[in-house]
Amino acid sequence: MKIAYVTKNNVLNKQDWSQYEQGLWSASYYISKYLIDDLNSINYISTTGHKFRALTRAKWSYYRRFFKKDYYNWAEPLVLKDYARQIKRQLLKKDFDIVLCPENVVPIAYLECKKPIVLWTDSTLSSLINFYPHMGNLCQETIKNIYAMEAVALHRCQMLIYTSDWAAQTAIDTYGISSSKIKVLPWCAHLQSNRNLADIHNIMTSKPSSPCKLLFIGVDWVRKGGNTALQVAQKLNNLGLKTELTVVGCQPQISHIPKFVKVINFIDKSKQEGLEEINKLFAEAHFFILPSIADCTPIVLAEANSFGIPCLTTNVGGMATLIKDGLNGKIFSLEASALDYCSYISSLMTHYSEYKKLAFSSFEEYQAKLNWNVTVERAKHFMSELIG
Repeated sequence: MKIAYVTKNNVLNKQDWSQYEQGLWSASYYISKYLIDDLNSINYISTTGHKFRALTRAKWSYYRRFFKKDYYNWAEPLVLKDYARQIKRQLLKKDFDIVLCPENVVPIAYLECKKPIVLWTDSTLSSLINFYPHMGNLCQETIKNIYAMEAVALHRCQMLIYTSDWAAQTAIDTYGISSSKIKVLPWCAHLQSNRNLADIHNIMTSKPSSPCKLLFIGVDWVRKGGNTALQVAQKLNNLGLKTELTVVGCQPQISHIPKFVKVINFIDKSKQEGLEEINKLFAEAHFFILPSIADCTPIVLAEANSFGIPCLTTNVGGMATLIKDGLNGKIFSLEASALDYCSYISSLMTHYSEYKKLAFSSFEEYQAKLNWNVTVERAKHFMSELIG
């Protein structure tokens, strides 16, 4: 199977992607890496910017100045059609069986192609409106453009692969997409893992039961629920369970950092020392805590499970597709209090044999469903059937 791999930015150049697109870049990169084998090859295709920067800058300034609203050029029809023309010109020079876009509908929104088009993404863009902070102050033109582009793209695609049941259902409910052309496959751990059950046993054996170590990783303290994670650690200590909280990727938005909190603003996982540091933090943690108030399917949950770490998170977005209660962690409601988290953690740490069972089943869930070998093989199968 020859795959035309379509993205807005160059997958082979991480620097082409903005700070806010690093999650998309990582998923796109790893999917492509695991797609290539003796039977499948990839032609990388991306855009080189658009021709309408003067227009889109003027629109952005207009909406900001007069309405204090956000206008996004990536939803502008003229820009999207320019992307489609660029991609189509490249496709005419390639030999391919299928088009796969592993990010969102932007690069394929208006792409006309006789071969099947497949989208693999973590949400509909419309479902992020008033859900994510950067999508909460949009002008009406951008909102209208998002719905229009997504409707066209989703109906044109022959297959839609979403990373969660939540995302799949939003496509069905919002755009009337038939469930028959939708598959659900999560994006998986980006940290390379060759660990097996024996490795997890060694990690568990070397990990003392006290203090209880909570790990929080996220670039957005508020959206990722950092305040709740902090409250949980504080209350556990108040209840007599010695607890440490390690925060990675952001600065807690509080006036004073308690002694039980360790803050690491940034770890460069592209460097060996950074990779070793993040692996050490995962290996030492008892729980990964991410009480997000808005999220899709964060890849870091799969990474935690790859170390046998149960995840504690909230029932928002597609979280419930990744985390199953009692199997690889627990899903809490958005209304859950810090004490609800504390009760769950305390019970497991008090009955440490039960905690170990949950740790092993968390790793087994990673092996069964949350690693790229498994998900990409299933994606290959679905695409082969589509062109069969």
